[in-house]
Amino acid sequence: MGEIEIINLKPQLVIGIRKKGYYKDIAELLPKLYEYASKKGAEFSGMPSFICRESAEEAEEANKTGNADIEVVAPIKNRIEENDEMHCYTLPGGKMAKAIHKGPYEACEATYNELFEWIKKNNKKIIGPIRESYLNDPREVGPEEILTEIYVPID
Repeated sequence: MGEIEIINLKPQLVIGIRKKGYYKDIAELLPKLYEYASKKGAEFSGMPSFICRESAEEAEEANKTGNADIEVVAPIKNRIEENDEMHCYTLPGGKMAKAIHKGPYEACEATYNELFEWIKKNNKKIIGPIRESYLNDPREVGPEEILTEIYVPID
């Protein structure tokens, strides 16, 4: 893990899909999201993200039971037609603690632990859903080269 920094993210228009399931389902939801958005004429404006609405303790149990709250989004420049699954909305911005994880997605836990420890040590409070932004494609790079930005909204 690299250095932890505090940044201010701007609000962002996104197209997203949300469901209950296992975190491994992210790999199936992203292509579905991009296929739909592309067919509807979306102009993408950034890398895809996963929105985690559960605490670390809740997330582990929810994933075991297939009851995890999974949402993936892609930043877009223009609103597109929605349906029962796909929704356009503005993802809020704000003050975030940011860390970059390099390596397999399954090995992110150490980066999260360091980030949560940093937040605690610096008397910050988590005030919203955590985001993971995927900076490269695991179909194009090896597992050790995967880059994931982790954003934690803080107060």
